[in-house]
Amino acid sequence: MVSSSVKSAYRAGIRDGAPFILVIIPFSMLFGVLATEAGLSIFETVSFSFVVIAGAAQFTALQLMGEQAPTLVVLASALAVNLRMAMYSASLTPHIGGAPIWQRAIAAYFTVDQSYAISITKFENAPELSAQEKIAYFFGTATPVCPLWWVFTLVGALIGEAIPASFALDFAVPITFLAIIAPALRTRAHVGAAISAAVLSLMFFTVPYNLGILMAGIGGMIVGARLEAAAEAKA
Repeated sequence: MVSSSVKSAYRAGIRDGAPFILVIIPFSMLFGVLATEAGLSIFETVSFSFVVIAGAAQFTALQLMGEQAPTLVVLASALAVNLRMAMYSASLTPHIGGAPIWQRAIAAYFTVDQSYAISITKFENAPELSAQEKIAYFFGTATPVCPLWWVFTLVGALIGEAIPASFALDFAVPITFLAIIAPALRTRAHVGAAISAAVLSLMFFTVPYNLGILMAGIGGMIVGARLEAAAEAKA
């Protein structure tokens, strides 16, 4: 029987994840529209969102496919963009690693930017939560995000060009990531990594197949790691 504290944690996760509905709907619709415009069928488009469930990687792969990039480049780029999920998993392990393996397997699938950002902040601010309460909270954060990603990918694929250009659905992409990143910029290393990656992405803008983004991400991580090591050395 599920305890009241676990149920309460799940409801709290839903409440904290709910604001992302405002950007997930246009974000997923935009992917559905662009994917069908790029030649994917409705089934392929929805399957893409269901299997990959990673907006940044999906848009990266879609753009490279539209540029007729080699398949290896498409796969490598999408994988590189999603490597952040490995870091997400590593930082979540101390909090939910004690949960049953089947719950951790489901959590791995639902680890997206939004569920991670909300959950890790909660876990760090409420260390007294049990492993079961934490994983219930994590599932709660994913509840208003992931199902809507699937549903509105389908809506975007079905409606397609019927959506007026004045709706400007692409606004959801930068807003989504700003909402995720801004609360996480808590240290000098975080800020340095973010600024460095942004500057490098502009410098490498002309690199083919969006590889400049990968180079910028690596550069940002290097700067962040160096700043964190310097801060620890002074402590």
